[in-house]
Amino acid sequence: MTKRFLGFALLFSLLIAAFSVQAAAPNPDAVLGVWKNGEGTGMIQIFKKGDKYYGRLVWLKVPNNPDGTPRTDVNNPDDSKKKTPLKGLENMRDFTFAGENKWEGGKIYDPKNGSDYSCEMTLVDPNTLEVRGFIGVSLFGRTDVWKRQVKK
Repeated sequence: MTKRFLGFALLFSLLIAAFSVQAAAPNPDAVLGVWKNGEGTGMIQIFKKGDKYYGRLVWLKVPNNPDGTPRTDVNNPDDSKKKTPLKGLENMRDFTFAGENKWEGGKIYDPKNGSDYSCEMTLVDPNTLEVRGFIGVSLFGRTDVWKRQVKK
C-alpha cells in the first residue's frame, strides 16, 4: 500500500512539474495583437514578418484633418513621405524576441515629430505592454504603457 501511494505521489508530482514547465515556456508571439497607446490617440497592430516583429497604425482618434482629408505623415523629414497616410503607417520595425517577455533591437517612428528611436518592448502581463523609445542607451528614453485591444 505504501509503495503504491509513493508511486502515485511521484507520478502526480511529475505531472504537475511537466504542466508547470509547459505553462512557463516563453511565447515569442505573445506580443501579437492590437494595442492602444498610453495617450489613447492611436492603436498599433503588432505583427510578425519572418522572425521579426513590426507594428503599424491601424486606428487614430483623429483620423482626418479639419478639411476632412486623411491625416498624413507631415512631420517626416523625407519630403517624399509627407503625403503617406498615417493610418496603415508601419511605425515599428525589426524587433527580435530576447526571452523573458522582452523584444529588443527594434526601431519606433514617432509621426508627431518625425523622429526614429531605438526601442524595446516588455510584456508586463497579457494585456500590458511597456514600450520604451530611446536614443543611444535605454537609460535615456521614455516608456509608454500600452493596453491590449485585440489579440492576434
